[in-house]
Amino acid sequence: MPSLRVYRASDEFAREVLARVGRGLLLALGGLFILVGLTIEFLPLPLHLPGMAVVVIGLMLVLRNSFKARRRFVEIQRSHPRMVSPMRRLLRREPEVVQVFWQVYLRSERLMLPKRLRFAVRVRRYVKVRIRTRAA
Repeated sequence: MPSLRVYRASDEFAREVLARVGRGLLLALGGLFILVGLTIEFLPLPLHLPGMAVVVIGLMLVLRNSFKARRRFVEIQRSHPRMVSPMRRLLRREPEVVQVFWQVYLRSERLMLPKRLRFAVRVRRYVKVRIRTRAA
């Protein structure tokens, strides 16, 4: 015989309070991840990619649990689409990590190095030619 459950207003209230507390904890955890990732990002160590990954995880937690943060992210995206597009590509369900890393690397190389010292584009062209000659 199935038991009959009586729903009370206090059950709804408890569920809502628990959901808000859980959302707040996830927001705090996401903020902590973002702070740790940014700290790793600016350390003079070769930890650039793990720092970015930690920031993306924190941003995912914050954006999924805060309407205000999501709205602000959309505003930033509209005003600076080129800056936010790599982050948006990493927030997708199946992120294109290698392509995003390559794009960010090329942009940073273009910003920091003079033209004669840039080597990533030359390496890519060299590899493409080598692959074509082997396939032919």
